[in-house]
Amino acid sequence: MRQEEGGEVEASQRMGIVRRLYDWVLSWADSRYGPVALGVLSFAESSVFPIPPDPLLIALALGKPRRAFWFATICALASVAGGIMGYLIGWGIWSVAQNFFFSYVPGVTPEAFASVGALYEKWNFWAVFVAGFTPLPYKVFTLAAGVFQISLPIFILASITSRSARFFLIAALIFFFGPGIQGFIDRYFDKLVWLFFILLVGGFFLIRVIL
Repeated sequence: MRQEEGGEVEASQRMGIVRRLYDWVLSWADSRYGPVALGVLSFAESSVFPIPPDPLLIALALGKPRRAFWFATICALASVAGGIMGYLIGWGIWSVAQNFFFSYVPGVTPEAFASVGALYEKWNFWAVFVAGFTPLPYKVFTLAAGVFQISLPIFILASITSRSARFFLIAALIFFFGPGIQGFIDRYFDKLVWLFFILLVGGFFLIRVIL
């Protein structure tokens, strides 16, 4: 019983830390250094930081809708660069770094690595693409890509494609629909990206069947 209570307290403490980090991330939206913070956050989130860049991207784009695509560009480029850093960590120093990641980085677990490793055996490009575009923890896939030594060019191509698609989708929604779209994004964005991905894969399949 005490162990269960201790586990609940620890989980609650971690959630509290994540919430404070989330609020701190959003606080940069009111700063002139917001775009810089967005780039740093996008880079770090690809391997170690627990908060995704989407909330700050949304806040910045809502503040300046005409610059939404520029903010998405910063987000995508920094995220891909951070993904490459995650790949290099997994490829070069994972034997000494894994204890830190497993202990302190939410979502990075031995079980997750085992699952991603199985995916990489058959679906190198698509595994990275799905992680980069959907709410799956992209950092697990970047680190595991280096550990399992998948092709770096394939990894970079999949990361550029998926990260750009995700962040430019957010930018497009805000650019064309304005602040009124925020509630829709907050409530349905995860489902929207899954639907978009299913339609994308279905389109490729249909083209293959027809041709």
